[in-house]
Amino acid sequence: MPHNDEPPVSLRIFGKQSRFLREQRGMTRRELAALVPYSESLIAMVERGERPPKPGYVDAVDAALDAGGVLRVLIPDVAEKHHPVWAEEYVNLQAQALALHSYSTHLLHGLLQTESYARAVFRSLRPSLEDEEIEKSVQARLATQNLLLRKPSCRMTFVLEELTLLRKIGGQAIWEGELRNLLKISELHNVQLQVMPVSRETHAGLDGPLTLLETPAHHTVGYVEGQRGSYFLTDPDDVSVLSHRYGTIRSQAHDAEASRAHIQRLLAGEA
Repeated sequence: MPHNDEPPVSLRIFGKQSRFLREQRGMTRRELAALVPYSESLIAMVERGERPPKPGYVDAVDAALDAGGVLRVLIPDVAEKHHPVWAEEYVNLQAQALALHSYSTHLLHGLLQTESYARAVFRSLRPSLEDEEIEKSVQARLATQNLLLRKPSCRMTFVLEELTLLRKIGGQAIWEGELRNLLKISELHNVQLQVMPVSRETHAGLDGPLTLLETPAHHTVGYVEGQRGSYFLTDPDDVSVLSHRYGTIRSQAHDAEASRAHIQRLLAGEA
């Protein structure tokens, strides 16, 4: 079932209300930006409901538009969450999972990221995030990693495209730290890491990344992400296809021991 790509209703209402008040006063976004410590582009995103406004933003815009508290009263309804709205359901399901199986194509799964790597990832996003948003996102991502050591253990397998290991997001030092982190995680009894070599001549994962989660009720749910949307797949036929595909992907990748050796060679500059 597809996620709704539209912003949450509360953010859309706030955005429309603040835009109405601004236009009612004959003020452009640029003119409003000159009165508050926020950029014109941020104002545009908030008015479209694409970005949750912080309390400081609401206070400043309410005062600049002489709104008399009309916007301030909405602060509890538009409060920023730790994760994007579209990700909340996945994060909650992942935290309860009995098993997680993930195939990554462009970057490492969030459970495998160091703090520095995660920060570099969020700094790479476009449109750009504010520094405060980046830090909140990083800490929220790190919090999900409690799953690695949770009791009872969550069974996890990860298949990483070799390119995710070669891409030095954040620079050499961060990349080396990430490789050492992968080696450390690979030693956990409940985790298996595998590398899919770029030399493969047949490849079952050409449709892109995927995740399979086993719920506490022993149901398996598929999850896939794209540029502007994400999907849970719960239909047994769809889940069966993803499960078969993931099994083939694992069989085509290096086994856990060879994958660990490959990461060690990368770290030593021998691969």
